[in-house]
Amino acid sequence: MATNSVLAKQQLMAALERATLPSFEGIKMPAPEPDVRNSAVLILFGELDSVPASPAAADASPHFTPDLDVLLTRRSSGLRNHAGQIAFPGGGVEPSDADRAATALREAHEETGLDPSGVDVLGSLPDAHIPVSNYLVTPVLGWWRLPSDVAADRQESVEVFRVPVAELLAPDARGSWQLQYAGGAMRGPAFQLGPQFGGHVVWGFTAMLLSGIFESVGWEQPWDQTHIFEVSR
Repeated sequence: MATNSVLAKQQLMAALERATLPSFEGIKMPAPEPDVRNSAVLILFGELDSVPASPAAADASPHFTPDLDVLLTRRSSGLRNHAGQIAFPGGGVEPSDADRAATALREAHEETGLDPSGVDVLGSLPDAHIPVSNYLVTPVLGWWRLPSDVAADRQESVEVFRVPVAELLAPDARGSWQLQYAGGAMRGPAFQLGPQFGGHVVWGFTAMLLSGIFESVGWEQPWDQTHIFEVSR
């Protein structure tokens, strides 16, 4: 493993102690309902695969190694919750799961085909309630020690991406998503994927997690929060 990647892994482990989730602007988050469903997502970082970050993105992130990517999926448009959105692999807890890390790894295997034995679990971030689906989500942070081939399962995920983190950190890829609803507007940090990944906007809970991690490890670069991506659900 490259020295820069070792440093990145160490930074991510340290982030578990201080990472916080940015809050949604424009709405008061309700408390979990009694029938809240427990779930977990896998935030999986690893050494960059064969799709390099663009030179401009790498140059724009001087405090960050360009040798890193993160695993994302695009959810099926036929799903009941968060249809069509860019997301981390994950899903609901099953009785056979030993813990939330086991849930995240099992779901990631089902959705992308990755081999869980090649993933080192670094730890978990604080649970977060997602009111639109009434999930209580445990974000599990992982390091891809032995990357394996991945592909969409075509049921829950229709695309799987290994996105260069340097491209997500580039200021031109950053902005704020905004969702209009009856009582006003909801807003949070967003990322726009490059054209090789369809130009999709990463927003909502997934973008909040990425933004919180990047800020906590000191990778984030100044970006224009007034650059708005209008989204819908």
